[in-house]
Amino acid sequence: MAVQQNKVSKSRRNNRRAHDALTAANPNECPNCGELKRPHHVCAACGHYADREVMVMVDEVDLEDDAA
Repeated sequence: MAVQQNKVSKSRRNNRRAHDALTAANPNECPNCGELKRPHHVCAACGHYADREVMVMVDEVDLEDDAA
């Protein structure tokens, strides 16, 4: 097992952890629907990317009709 040779002070320990903080997300507004989305990703609400529709969004799926 690893056993430390000398005590690591709180200052040295905290300086090592100074760069471990998480950064906040940078959401952009979708130009089509106005919802917040990740930059350079398809909008999950309307399926648009760079002012064109790349995914067709279905409002509601009836599972009983599809299973039969």
